[in-house]
Amino acid sequence: MKILLNGGGSAPELELTMKKLDEIIDHSNPILYIPLAMDENNIPYDSCYEWFGSLLTNINVEYEMVRTFEELVEIDFNSYSAIFIGGGNTYKLLKGLKDNNVFTKIKKFIENDGVVVGCSAGAVICGRDIDIIEEMDPNDVNLKDTVGFDVMDGISIFPHYINLKSRLSEEDNKARIDKYTKSMLDFSLTKGDVIAIPEEDTIYINGSMIEIIGNKTYYIVTNGKMESYDPEFITTISRKL
Repeated sequence: MKILLNGGGSAPELELTMKKLDEIIDHSNPILYIPLAMDENNIPYDSCYEWFGSLLTNINVEYEMVRTFEELVEIDFNSYSAIFIGGGNTYKLLKGLKDNNVFTKIKKFIENDGVVVGCSAGAVICGRDIDIIEEMDPNDVNLKDTVGFDVMDGISIFPHYINLKSRLSEEDNKARIDKYTKSMLDFSLTKGDVIAIPEEDTIYINGSMIEIIGNKTYYIVTNGKMESYDPEFITTISRKL
């Protein structure tokens, strides 16, 4: 298993993450970009494609993008060096994958040591339960089965927790963080542990080993209590946080 879980960032902030991706992929095969968490009516997939290309400026690899979940049904993931799953609405993304029987295909790809990058919503679906994100993403698609790929052994994943570049006022940003903190604390009492990934940072899972790409504080929520950890501590422990 080689999974990169990113808390959400733009091209400059993803530079170190993409450098790690460059180190671990087979450059003879293309990368598959899945932007389907996005609503194309609001953000055209052509612009998503351009954004993804900007991430690969320094990586000598070809890349392809799908525009529908139906396209994913026919794809042989083993012909790709990596899958990059982008951000948007997590419920839309997971419902599309499950309704089209693609979820199981990607899960097998992960289990067979496939490389997956999950950014924002793409990271959330790699956790235990995407209902961790219900305060951020509306479940407009009425998804019932909210179980994700569970690559962290029962831990759910919350992105965008501390947004150091927030355009909100200090007061509004505090209210935002307080809301998300309460949501994670409540979630942990009934649905299990949570790890909050700082915006722009990445957790790299390589088998049973963890590497933190970035230098921000991480937060782990267990049984209604939140603890903060520095990246050095996270790297010393196993996947079972």
